Amino acid sequence: MAAALLDRHARGRVVVRSAGSAPAASINPAVVAAMAELGLDLTQEFPKPLTTEAVRSSDVVITMGCGDACPVFPGKRYLDWQLDDPAGHGIDAVRPIRDEIDRRVRALLAELSHRTG
Repeated sequence: MAAALLDRHARGRVVVRSAGSAPAASINPAVVAAMAELGLDLTQEFPKPLTTEAVRSSDVVITMGCGDACPVFPGKRYLDWQLDDPAGHGIDAVRPIRDEIDRRVRALLAELSHRTG
């Protein structure tokens, strides 16, 4: 959700990657439905494994509870967003998670734009 929302709001100003230290086999259908409500189509997306190279090539790394499973490199900015896990939940539980991620994504993008702008 965070990658799709950031990609939309950034409009090409940042490169967005999404990965997990223990990715599921597929995206939760409730997540797909909740994002479709915002006009974001995740039907062709799939969970991807986190790679050391993805972290190394990033300026900002946002984790959502992967802790020690995420590679740490000097000079990278790490943010740990403690959020409820949407896994196994229906759309009514996913919407507030989506909305909180959207709020955080917008705030991060505003901060990054201010630093470089």
